[in-house]
Amino acid sequence: MPVVLLDHDADFDGWRSAARALVAAEIPSDDIIWQVAGAQADLLAGAPTELPAVEATFAVPKRFVELAEAVICHRDPARFALLYQALRRLRGSPRLLEDSADPLVHRLDTMAKAVGRDLHKMRAFVRFREVAGEDGTRFIAWFEPEHHVVRRNAGFFARRFANMRWSILTPELCVHWDGAALDFTPGTTRADAPDGDPLEETWRTYYASIFNPARLKVKAMTKEMPKKYWRNMPETSLVSTLIAEAGTRTEAMVANGSNEKAPAMARSPELDEAIVYDSLSAARAAARHCTRCPLYKNATQTVFGEGAPAAPLMFVGEQPGDQEDLAGRPFVGPAGQLFDRALADAGIDRGATYVTNAVKHFKFTPRGTRRIHDKPDAGEIDACRFWIDHERRLVRPRLVVGLGATAARSLLGRPVTIAKTRGAAIDQDDGSEVWITVHPSFLLRLPDAAAKRREYQRFVDDLGQVGARLKDLVD
Repeated sequence: MPVVLLDHDADFDGWRSAARALVAAEIPSDDIIWQVAGAQADLLAGAPTELPAVEATFAVPKRFVELAEAVICHRDPARFALLYQALRRLRGSPRLLEDSADPLVHRLDTMAKAVGRDLHKMRAFVRFREVAGEDGTRFIAWFEPEHHVVRRNAGFFARRFANMRWSILTPELCVHWDGAALDFTPGTTRADAPDGDPLEETWRTYYASIFNPARLKVKAMTKEMPKKYWRNMPETSLVSTLIAEAGTRTEAMVANGSNEKAPAMARSPELDEAIVYDSLSAARAAARHCTRCPLYKNATQTVFGEGAPAAPLMFVGEQPGDQEDLAGRPFVGPAGQLFDRALADAGIDRGATYVTNAVKHFKFTPRGTRRIHDKPDAGEIDACRFWIDHERRLVRPRLVVGLGATAARSLLGRPVTIAKTRGAAIDQDDGSEVWITVHPSFLLRLPDAAAKRREYQRFVDDLGQVGARLKDLVD
């Protein structure tokens, strides 16, 4: 079984050379193992196979070469084998690529388009920051590509910024330009990139001056500039305010005789979803005026999360209770006191965590002078996920613990049962883990003293397991 070792993830030249020899030898695709240097090796593979030199080559359509150069940059590990399949078929069907309905052709076209979008996003959303060093000024940028596009884009940046000394840092591969040659080094972390420079204030001023509220199309804006790129771009810190003020500014334009047509600026979820807050304090201040669901009408106030702003551990409860609603702080009532005791018994310092709720307003049913807790429905949970998402993005915890079924639904985006999800890590796309356990109020509702003691110990054990897992991740 031939084993082909490529120099890097986007090694088109290496793939082409190997593919020519393999096709000439009529080796089936399923018999080939494709590997990338430095990647985890296939346990069944041996040493790389030395392929024979190919004396005669064969022609392929120019479109295939262009397609292969793009697809080779895709993140799908099957890309090498898929391209090889297409290459073998092209020898018998030279017009294969004209059949867009063919499953293989369709898949390759889709992969090429995804790479093309990623190339464009990198060119559009890289922002360099000026850094002074012993060897002079250098410009550094951070970017997180979805595919292996750094090498393919390096020439573009070298041509565009030929007179600058710059580096683009990414998680998998970094590229550097010294004014004469490109150099590639292994990937790094966001912490190695600068956060800002003095020129950014000038750029923000310019961006604000050219923003036209009468032509605001939030859906189109977020489609072209996805929110995942916003944290690396200085101008996006203004977007929340500019969107929030768009209606007022449009009315002022009309009042001043502007020729711009004023759009309908009624508040909508679409506008809200485009807002990205750059700090917890900004999100907390905005949440005070939240009207995303009807619960705000009867609650005393919004109860936002609190705790360490960069806590590695976040707890998410269900919703504020009566005392939380009055105090404006999460987990201060009877369930909160039980929660504090359980944290202490598990060896977890609440002050080093971040504590919040899936729903930020108290939902209740009046009964005389009392307010009886009422469970949030799916629509209320989904509406308030906007705030949870912001808290998770800003705090960036390694572990998130959902306390109860409502919290679990908010964190996972679907209904789950505590019994089936309790006590095990659920990996998230952002690299964090979600753990599910019961809500402390569940323990308060148990009528039997023995059951309370038993379930309380299970709850403490759950917290202890989370604490041990966090220690493993941090140490």
